[in-house]
Amino acid sequence: MKTAYIFAGGELGNVAIDSEAVSRGANIVICADSGYKHALTLGIEPDVIVGDFDSYGGDLPESAEIHRSVPEKDDTDTLMAVKIAIERGYKHIELFAALGGRRFDHSVANIQTMLYAREHGAEMVIVGDDVLFLQDADDGPRMYKRNSGYFSVFAITEAVRIRYLRGVKYPLGDYKMLRSFPIGVSNEITDDFALLSIESGTALVIQQADTN
Repeated sequence: MKTAYIFAGGELGNVAIDSEAVSRGANIVICADSGYKHALTLGIEPDVIVGDFDSYGGDLPESAEIHRSVPEKDDTDTLMAVKIAIERGYKHIELFAALGGRRFDHSVANIQTMLYAREHGAEMVIVGDDVLFLQDADDGPRMYKRNSGYFSVFAITEAVRIRYLRGVKYPLGDYKMLRSFPIGVSNEITDDFALLSIESGTALVIQQADTN
């Protein structure tokens, strides 16, 4: 599956990134403004760099396609990067350095950008010390592999009708999860896999990255 790898300007975390795999084949690497610094650190050559460059003022590589904007714009730099990926036919997007740092508002914006991607035909995953997924009824039952960390499920739409959540310390069955009540926080996968099936609505699944 060809993948768009996007680097934002938040904290990269301890995630392991295979630079050779990222740059392989039909994949594309897009940096959003200061996300270019993460690519530099990892030795990854970006294909595209976008942004108003209010947080990165260094030199830019001649080999990359540069899209400059102004600070007074509707799209965040990360959303601009996601739009480019979708316009170029990428259906799978992995977003790095999208959380943490001093700008919690950017973290929220990046979670909303996950919804934008899904509404425009692409599946986006945020990867860092936490890994964030979206899941709805169209996905069918989805398995999440057990690791040593927490496993949380939240309603990101007003309500999520959960058909079942199995293989966890606190299972659910035929349950209406509300956006205003965080019952799904800090669960734990107790079997080899958690199995989540959703009847309606969209859930945000957050799993602590496995560092083992």
